[in-house]
Amino acid sequence: MNGAGTIDGDLSAVRRHTALLIEHASALTDVRASTLCEGWSRAHVLAHVARNAEAIQRLAQWAVDGQPRPMYPGGTRGRDADIEEGAARPGPASPDDPRPAGAFVDDLAATAAALAPHLAALDGPLAVDQVEMRGGLMVSSVSLPRLRLREVVFHHVDLADGFSFADVEPDLLRVFVEDAAARLSATEVDQGIRLVSDEGDEWVVGDGALVVHGALPALLLWLARRDARGVTAEGELPDLPRGA
Repeated sequence: MNGAGTIDGDLSAVRRHTALLIEHASALTDVRASTLCEGWSRAHVLAHVARNAEAIQRLAQWAVDGQPRPMYPGGTRGRDADIEEGAARPGPASPDDPRPAGAFVDDLAATAAALAPHLAALDGPLAVDQVEMRGGLMVSSVSLPRLRLREVVFHHVDLADGFSFADVEPDLLRVFVEDAAARLSATEVDQGIRLVSDEGDEWVVGDGALVVHGALPALLLWLARRDARGVTAEGELPDLPRGA
């Protein structure tokens, strides 16, 4: 990805991958099919991505004007209720809409469009350097485009309808694997890991005692969704902590 690791690069990637997700979602024929997110249908995933756009917008506004806002009003319970409500809606936007996922696509597109100028504003003067995510985690204000990008790309893969991490730019995959390795390093892991990609990259978690091999898409699928297809290890793969 050109500009990987910069806010300009992240903003560009958000625009590109949001357009890909909307295009793909527009062609879905079954919004009730299961996904890579356990217990969630495609309708749940699409509703979540739309609500996440609103959540990231609130944090971006906070970053720019200095007025604190909750990422999700009502916290986790409010977030989950909004996703369930959104997932329960009928698919077509109207009786004449030929798109099975029409209402979800319209919601996805509208919330993404509303978010875009607020993300762009993060490349200017900021009132605060950090904002508070759900659960109390403080993050850099300029990391919000990257966090939104992660949601868009990962949940596009979660739809399980042909798009996979193999369709994502290698430089962006490296960014995501590095982020996942950092998340693991910040948790208590029972087993140190050295991630070695077929493309020649390497990341170390803990003491790096267990070597895990795979192509970048396979490594990310294991790290992000605990799916070990395409990943091999010089020993038994550990159970990764939830949320890492």
